[in-house]
Amino acid sequence: MGPSVYLIGAGPGDPGLLTLRGAECLRRADVVLYDGLSNPRLLDHAVGAERICVGKHGQSTIWSQEQINAEMIRQVRAGRRVARLKGGDPAVFARTAEEVEALRQAGIRFEIIPGITAALAAGSYAGIPLTHRRHASAVALVTGQEEPGKSRSALDWVALARFPGTLVVYMGVTTVRDWTTALITAGKPPDTPASILRRCSMPDQRSIPCRLDQVAELLTPATKVRPPVIVIIGEVTRLASEMSWFDNRPLFGQSVLITRSEHQADELASPLADLGAELLTQPAIEISALVDFSDLDTQIETLRSYDWLVFTSRNGVRHFFERLFAVGKDARHLAGVRLAAVGKRTGAALSEYHLRPDLEAAGMNAESLADQLTHHGTAPLTSPAAEFSAPDPVAPGRNLGQQVLWVRADRGPDTLADRLRAAGAVVRSVVAYRHRDITEADPPIRSRLAAGQIDWVTVTSDAIAKSLIRLFGDDLRRTKLASLSPGITRTLAELGHEASIQAAIPTMDALATAIAEGEETVS
Repeated sequence: MGPSVYLIGAGPGDPGLLTLRGAECLRRADVVLYDGLSNPRLLDHAVGAERICVGKHGQSTIWSQEQINAEMIRQVRAGRRVARLKGGDPAVFARTAEEVEALRQAGIRFEIIPGITAALAAGSYAGIPLTHRRHASAVALVTGQEEPGKSRSALDWVALARFPGTLVVYMGVTTVRDWTTALITAGKPPDTPASILRRCSMPDQRSIPCRLDQVAELLTPATKVRPPVIVIIGEVTRLASEMSWFDNRPLFGQSVLITRSEHQADELASPLADLGAELLTQPAIEISALVDFSDLDTQIETLRSYDWLVFTSRNGVRHFFERLFAVGKDARHLAGVRLAAVGKRTGAALSEYHLRPDLEAAGMNAESLADQLTHHGTAPLTSPAAEFSAPDPVAPGRNLGQQVLWVRADRGPDTLADRLRAAGAVVRSVVAYRHRDITEADPPIRSRLAAGQIDWVTVTSDAIAKSLIRLFGDDLRRTKLASLSPGITRTLAELGHEASIQAAIPTMDALATAIAEGEETVS
C-alpha cells in the first residue's frame, strides 16, 4: 500500500521548477494543503482535488503547525490521499520533521519529495554561485529566526563570522538588525559584500547588491522589501553582474495580460514567460459546447454533399470531431470531401485526428484562405497531403458551384463566406461551438489596470476585442494593446482604441516577439 501523505517541495517560485515526481504525486492527491510560498499555478496538477491554503502572509490567517498536522491526519482518516505542498525544499527550514513526527505517531505512511530551495536557485536565477573555486569552497544555510522560547541561541555567531565561504540567511527580514549586528560584533567585516534576493525565480525577482552593514537599512518596512527574501553574504555575490541572465530578458519587469480563454492561454503564455514577462490572465471570452446540436448533426449527416470542409480555428476542429464521434461516425465519413485550414496550428489540430488539410492557407487568416480557395488553380497546395488529394485542382474562377461547409463559432466576422460567395461558391456555415463573454473581471486585475500597472494587454480575436472594451472601458487606455492581426487592429480602431503593436504574422509566437520588441508597429 502506497503513502497516504506526500510532503512535496514546491521549489522557489517558478512553477516549472517542480520535480516530475512532485507533479505526479499532486495528480494523485484528493486534497492539497499548500502554504503561501507555493505558486498557485502548481495546483493545476491537482485536477479535482480539494485545495486548502494553510496561510499566506498579509492575506490570510496563518495556520499553526499543530493545526496543519491535525488536518493532514483528519483527511487521511477520512480516506483521502493528501499532498502537503511546501515552498522550497521540505528539508530546509520547512518544519517537515514536526509533520513527519505527527504522521509517524498516527501510523500514517508518507513520502518526502525534494524541491529546489531558494539558496540553490540563486546560483542560476541571480547569477550568484554559492561556491566558487576562487571565492568559496563551502556554504552555510542559516535561519534568521530560531524557535521562540529557546534559552540560548543554537547559532555560533563567532564561528559563522569566521566561516570560510558563503552564508545564506533564510527568514531574516524581521530579525535583520539582530543577526547582522551579531555577525559584525563577532568579527565579520562590515564591508563584506552581500545581496538581498527577493522572490527568486519569479518574474518580479529582485536582487539588491549591498554590504553587510547596509542590509538592515534595506530591509526596513519603509523599503517594502518583504518576504520571501534570502540574504547571501560573501565574495560570490560580486559575480552577479557577470553571470546574470534572468533579469536581462527582453520583457523582464513588464506585465502582460493574456485574455484568451483559459484552455488556450498556454500557447501565448509560454513564449512570453520565456521572454521574462510577468503573466496575468483574464479571459475575455469563454469557449463552450453547443446546447442544440441539431444543425451540426444535420451537416455531419450530409457532409458528402460538400466539396470542401473549411476550418478556421483549432476550436472548430476539436468541437466538430467531438460531435462527429459522438454521433457514431469517424474519419471515414469525410471520404471525398477536401479539407481546408487556416494556418499551421489549425492544420496541426487536424493531424491529431490523423488527417491532413488539402489546402493550408499560408496567410493564416480567413481572408488568405478565401483568396486561395477562390484562385486554387494558381495557389500551390501547401500541405504534403496535396499530392494525394483528389479531384484535380480547379482553375482560377472555377469555384462557381463549389459547395463549401465552413465550421465556425456562433459569432465572428463573415469575411470568409462573403468572399467565397462573391466568387460564386455556395457556402453554408455551421456553428460548432459558442463564445460567451466574461462579464466580471477579477478584482485584482481590474485594480491593476485602473492604476496603470499592466504594461500590455493582448487582443487575439475580434470577439476578445469587443469583450475587453465592455469589461474595462477607458481603463484600457492606461495600457498598451497588442493586436494579433490587421483585422483585429481595425476592429479596435472602430471601437475607438488604438493597438500599439501588431504581430508581423498572426501567430502567438509572433505576437510575443512584437511585444518584446516593444516598438509601435501600427501606423
